[in-house]
Amino acid sequence: MSRLESFIRRMTAQRLVLDMVCAEVESMQGPILELGLGNGRTYDHIRERLPGRRIIAFDRALGAHPSSVPPEGDLVIGEIRVTAAGFSGIGAALVHADIGTGIEELDLKTQEWLPGLAVDLLQPGGIVVSGLPLDHAALLPLPLCEGVPADRYFLYRKMG
Repeated sequence: MSRLESFIRRMTAQRLVLDMVCAEVESMQGPILELGLGNGRTYDHIRERLPGRRIIAFDRALGAHPSSVPPEGDLVIGEIRVTAAGFSGIGAALVHADIGTGIEELDLKTQEWLPGLAVDLLQPGGIVVSGLPLDHAALLPLPLCEGVPADRYFLYRKMG
């Protein structure tokens, strides 16, 4: 499969998953956290699906399209592992973390800290959507929606 086809499949899966999860967290209190703002596509999509909701975005550097830059106070720049940890206990309804690189050695390092960080950020019953599998005793795996291939995205609910 070409990289273009793979990208299209990934974006289609991402949209399906985010639409499903946004509908589920719509009635939950708590902010939405976007770990890895990138160019702002998913931030913009979540903002459309959950209007008026506080969305805090984290990234190492600002690279988003100007129309997808969060308002002042909702954009945190720096090493995500460090900056997001400062928000532990915030009680997020949703954490979206599509910060995998596709480079196994780097992704394995991210998988060492991302599960614990997600648990610390979420409220009980909150959901994490991740491009990488997360292994943590407090995260219950959830099924993907129809049309999303296994291992394309990973969904978990924080237990407790």
